[in-house]
Amino acid sequence: MMDKSNKDLILKVFGLAVVVFLLVYIGIKLIGDGDHPNESLESIIKGIDVKTVPHKMGKVEIEPPDLKENLPDISKYPPQVNSNTPSYIEIFSSTEKAGSGTDGWLTEVARDFNNAKIMIDGKQVSVRLRGIASGQGADYITSGKHLPDAYTPSNELWGEMIISRGVEAELVQKRLAGNVAGILLTKSKKDELVAKYGAINIKTVVDAVANKELNMGYTNPFASSTGLNFLISTLQTFDSSNLLSDKAEAGFESFQDNIPVVAYTTLQMRESAKSGILDGFILEYQTYMNTPDIRSYEFIPFGVRHDSPMYAIGELSAEKKKILNKFVEFSQQEKYQTMATKYGFNGLNQYKPEAVPVSGDVIIQAQKLWKLIKNTNICAVFVADVSGSMMGEPLNNLKKSLSEGQKYIGQDNLIGLVSYSDDVNIDLPIAKFNLTQRAMFAGAVDDLQASGSTATFDAIAVAMEMIEVQQAIDPNLKPMIFVLSDGETNRGHDLGDIKDIVRALGIPIYTIGYNADIQALQEISSINEAASINADTDDVVYKLGNMFNAEL
Repeated sequence: MMDKSNKDLILKVFGLAVVVFLLVYIGIKLIGDGDHPNESLESIIKGIDVKTVPHKMGKVEIEPPDLKENLPDISKYPPQVNSNTPSYIEIFSSTEKAGSGTDGWLTEVARDFNNAKIMIDGKQVSVRLRGIASGQGADYITSGKHLPDAYTPSNELWGEMIISRGVEAELVQKRLAGNVAGILLTKSKKDELVAKYGAINIKTVVDAVANKELNMGYTNPFASSTGLNFLISTLQTFDSSNLLSDKAEAGFESFQDNIPVVAYTTLQMRESAKSGILDGFILEYQTYMNTPDIRSYEFIPFGVRHDSPMYAIGELSAEKKKILNKFVEFSQQEKYQTMATKYGFNGLNQYKPEAVPVSGDVIIQAQKLWKLIKNTNICAVFVADVSGSMMGEPLNNLKKSLSEGQKYIGQDNLIGLVSYSDDVNIDLPIAKFNLTQRAMFAGAVDDLQASGSTATFDAIAVAMEMIEVQQAIDPNLKPMIFVLSDGETNRGHDLGDIKDIVRALGIPIYTIGYNADIQALQEISSINEAASINADTDDVVYKLGNMFNAEL
C-alpha cells in the first residue's frame, strides 16, 4: 500500500503538470499557435467588418472566348529585327532563339542576313523577325489576327495544330538549330529512381509520380512548348496507339492527381523547384545550359525534339518563297551553327524522339482532355480591389477581365468572389461554377463600383477563411486565391500580419495588377510560388485565359 508521503508527492507532481499545461494552453491562445494557423486567422477575421452583399443574376455568354478579339494588337510584340528593304518576309519565332544574349541566336542571324545585302531577282531583300512564344504565335495565326510569312515554333506539335485548324502551312525546314525538352531531377531523386526502375525515361517518371514517389511539376500545355510535349508524351505512356482512349484518360487522371504544380510560366516552375516543393520539373536543354543555378539537376530528355522547324504560312509569292529559302540556307552556315552551339543549342544530337507522330486534331483533343481532368477539386476565390485608386480605367479593365476570363473556368470548380475597399464584401459565396453561379458571378461583377481606401490583406484573410470552411467539408480541395488590384494597401492589416498564415495554409495567391505596384503584388504571390501578371488594357483577357487554363 502506498504511504502518505508518496501520495503527497504524486499529488504535487500532478498539480504541477496541470499548472504547466494550463500556462502553455493560455499562452498558445494569446499569441497564436504557428502550427495551427486557423486560430491566428480567426483572430484577424474578428477585427474585419465583413458583409455579404446580394446581387441579381447577370447575363452569361456561353459561347467560347473570341480569341481574335482577346489577342492584343501585334504591336504589343515589336520586332527584334526590322526589315530594311521593300522586299521582305516576316517571321514569327519562339522566344528562346529570338530574344537577346544567349536567347538571341536567330536575332543575330536575322541582323546579319539584313546587313549582307542579299539580292534575289535583282532586288535587295531582308527579314522582319518577331519574337513571340510558340503557343501565342499559333493563336495569332489560327485566329487570323496577324499572319506572318513564316513561323518557327520550338517543335512540330504547333505546326501540326495550325494545319489541323485549316491554316495553309508548309514545313520547309525540320531543323534550324537542335534542342530537346527534358525532365530535371535532383541527383538524389534520380539515384533513388534508378535504383528502383533501372533507368529513367518518361515512362518511369510517370510511374514514379503515379506511385507518389516523385513530386514534379510542368508548364501549361496551352502555352508552353515543353508543357505540350510533356502532355502528349505522358498520354502516350498509357496508350501509344490512342492518346484519347479510356485507358489513357484513366492513367493520366491517376498521374495528374499527384501533380502539385502546373505552372503558368517557366519562371514560376523554377521558383517552385527552388523552394523545395518539387523533386523535378521540365525545361528545354538550351535554357538548362544557360542557367547555372539549376545545373545541379540531372537532365533527362523526353518526347519530340525541339529543333525549331520552319513553316511557310499561307500562299507566299514566288519572291517571298525565295527569301524564306535563302534565309533558312543562311542560318545553316557553319558560322551560325557554331554560334547556336555556343548559345546552348545543338546539344544531345544523339537523342531520338520517344514519342510517335501525332496529328494536330489529336493534340487539340489532348489539350481539352487535360483541362477536363486537371480541373478537379479546385476551390478558388477572386478578390477584387474596388478602392478609389481603381476608379475609371483600372476598374473597367478589372471587370472586363472577370467577365471575359470566367469563360475559361471549368464548371466543376468551386468559385467565390470578394471585393474590398474600406471594408470587405462577400459578393458571391463559394459554390460550384454551374450556369446559375456564373450568372450570379456576372451580376456581382457588373455591380462593382470604386471608392474608399484599400484593405487588401483584410480581403485576403476573408478569402482564406471562406476556403477553410470548404476544406473542412472536403479536405481534398485544391485551394487558390486570385487578387486583382493596383497593389496599393493603406488600410487594415499588412502583409506581415498574414504572411505566416498564408505560408502555413499553403494557399497559392495569384495576383493580377492594373496600373499596379507590381513588386508589392509579386511579394504576395511569391509566398507560395504563385504567378503574378501585369495586365494592361489590351492583353489582360488573353493573359488571364492562359492563367485560368493552367490553374482553373
